Amino acid sequence: MSQTMSPLGRPQPLSLMFLLGMGMASERSNCPSRCSCQYLEVNCTGQQLQEFPADIPLDTRQLILAANNVSYLPAVELSFLADLVYLDCSKNLLGDDLDFTFIGVAKLVYLDLSFNNLTQVTFSTFSHLLSLVVLKISDNPNLVAIEKDAFANNTWLRHLDVSRTGLTFLDTSTVRDLPNLRFLGLSDNLWHCNCSFLDFITWMTESNIHFPAGLLFTKALDTGWRVLLLLLPLQMLTTSPATPQKACKP
Repeated sequence: MSQTMSPLGRPQPLSLMFLLGMGMASERSNCPSRCSCQYLEVNCTGQQLQEFPADIPLDTRQLILAANNVSYLPAVELSFLADLVYLDCSKNLLGDDLDFTFIGVAKLVYLDLSFNNLTQVTFSTFSHLLSLVVLKISDNPNLVAIEKDAFANNTWLRHLDVSRTGLTFLDTSTVRDLPNLRFLGLSDNLWHCNCSFLDFITWMTESNIHFPAGLLFTKALDTGWRVLLLLLPLQMLTTSPATPQKACKP
């Protein structure tokens, strides 16, 4: 094989290595069936996949499995993708127990699990994702519980969306102790407006986090009436008649 020569007649190994690297990156000959592959991205959107695809290149950085029928993510197969930083599994059938699923993808920065059938989030669900910045678990109507320390290891988290789930309560410390959090989606959940939730509302008014839309309550403690939608500015929440401020005073 001939070498590229400089005007001085010397080989240029760095240029040659660069060209070879580009060629290897663009071929992606081992692309999974029904998926498209380009450089370090594998896109399997809307292919009616029933299970996690086989033969994903081990150097994949971005994997998109959106809009399929995948009900299970195999932890072993995922662990082979050690360089994965972006994973979109939205609009699938994932549910029940995801604990320890992501143990081998510690570099993951972006994870979208919205529009699935998740039921709970525990400490073991995302505890190995130490680099996680964006987590979307919205539109999981069966998601009814997030453990108090569920995100204790996700200290880089900036964007968290739990909108439109089955949640009625979220412990203040679960999100308050995330030092880099800047966006928190809470809308369209049937929150229980009681004394415990008052602490959460107080924290909301004092934080610098962006909360899109309003809050939906199942009932107000002091009246017992169903509150359909509260679209008041957050600064007004602690003085609104719909909040249990007076009822929670000793």
